Amino acid sequence: MASIDSFTASVESTVNGFFDPASTFMTGLIFAEVTVFGVSFPWIVAWLVVAGAVFSLVFGFVQVHKIKLAADLVRGKHDEGGPGEVNHFQALTSAVSGTVGLGNIAGVAVAVTIGGPGATFWMILCGLLGMATKFVECTLGVKYREEHEDGTVSGGPMHYLRKGLAERGLGGLGKVLAVLASVCLLFFGLFGGNMFQSNQSYALLKSVTGGDNGLLGSSAGALGFGLLIAAFAALVLIGGMRSIGQVTSRLVPAMAGVYIVACLVVILVNITHLPAAFAEIVEGAFAPRGVAGGMIGVLIIGFQRAAFSNEAGLGSAPIAHSAVKTRHPVTEGLVSMLEPFIDTVIICTMTALTIVIASTPSWHKAREVAAETGASPEGVTLTSDAFATVMPWFPYVLTVAVLLFAFSTIITWGYYGLKAWTHLFGRSRASETTFKVVYCLFTVLGAMLTLGALLNLADAVLFALAVVNIVGLYLLAPVVKKELASFLAHLRHKEARRKDAPQEAPEPEAV
Repeated sequence: MASIDSFTASVESTVNGFFDPASTFMTGLIFAEVTVFGVSFPWIVAWLVVAGAVFSLVFGFVQVHKIKLAADLVRGKHDEGGPGEVNHFQALTSAVSGTVGLGNIAGVAVAVTIGGPGATFWMILCGLLGMATKFVECTLGVKYREEHEDGTVSGGPMHYLRKGLAERGLGGLGKVLAVLASVCLLFFGLFGGNMFQSNQSYALLKSVTGGDNGLLGSSAGALGFGLLIAAFAALVLIGGMRSIGQVTSRLVPAMAGVYIVACLVVILVNITHLPAAFAEIVEGAFAPRGVAGGMIGVLIIGFQRAAFSNEAGLGSAPIAHSAVKTRHPVTEGLVSMLEPFIDTVIICTMTALTIVIASTPSWHKAREVAAETGASPEGVTLTSDAFATVMPWFPYVLTVAVLLFAFSTIITWGYYGLKAWTHLFGRSRASETTFKVVYCLFTVLGAMLTLGALLNLADAVLFALAVVNIVGLYLLAPVVKKELASFLAHLRHKEARRKDAPQEAPEPEAV
């Protein structure tokens, strides 16, 4: 096995050396910090949050007024069918599977450690604003999707940027932005949505099975794990969006359910501390103690965690939502609003509340270290410690949950990457098969390689997509307004016809 270790070390060194200059440049550009009231933060966070605020105002806080309608659509009410591959619920769970993951478990712990409990309040607010951005981009995803002869569909920013901007006389700009969007999606899909998930899953599983001396401690163990995950991913990807929808519609509710129940157990055991925890969250949001930058600092930390978690505005989710069976594009825009709500308002909040209410010694120690040095803690460990206060065995369950979250992310990003690939290289059977083989190969490599420079570059590329995507969303917002007005008028007309329809006379009772 020494030869395999030597080979992987050589590959890592070569790849990191090659990509390091590009990674340093892109990371410095996309995550460059600006300073407001003495607090520095990445400008890309403001770009995402401002978009959410603008779309909330433009659409009259649609995420509040139409949330019941969104829930009705997920349950199948107002379902009139139409072209597409999956129902509203399957489209939603497929998109959620691409966002819910380590960020909800580890990232939230980092936020409430560095920013204090008050960061939770601002995470929730940012999640609510992100619902409006999701509404706009996913409506456009369905509006401008392409329907193929075999019944499959293709949607996403590469389609609505090209077609939508052409309608507004900006065809040249639309084509350029569509190609950029495809490249960004494909790059992150291979490295961030695939290799990183495989790598972190293997690292976590290795740590709970004995580390370097355990069952998976060798390079052979990494290779075997990678091959197993790749084989499962291949089985799902071969079936296309219908197969992905069937898997995620079962996997995501089960994962989220187990995780939320575990959070509730910790909260219920410490129920007497719940009022104090809520008070800490609210007070910490406006009068934080020991946080650099005061209220502005904790606000930014909360916004940053939420923006990075729910991916509203990045353009990835519209690809999954575009596959829905519907004749009214705005119906899926409404359904997609539930995605940031589930990801950020529910799951991120449950994680934060669990950590705050458990109030473990390790969390308090991490907060002291963060306040003194500014160093980020190991987030997943803090979350695991909070669960262990009530359920000492739960770290093993958490490991399984993380593995399932990672797998669902891999298959969803496999679909996103495929749509970006076919937009760039054509939609032939040979082209699609080539991508799937390459994607699964990267899954195996991800378990064996830790390509720091490449993964950092992938993160920067994904958020570069947000710049491209949101420019298009601003330009195409009037289209979404028309779609919303048209659908609401359709519902009113449908309801009026139902009320005006003659009622059937009751059948006479039998004598």
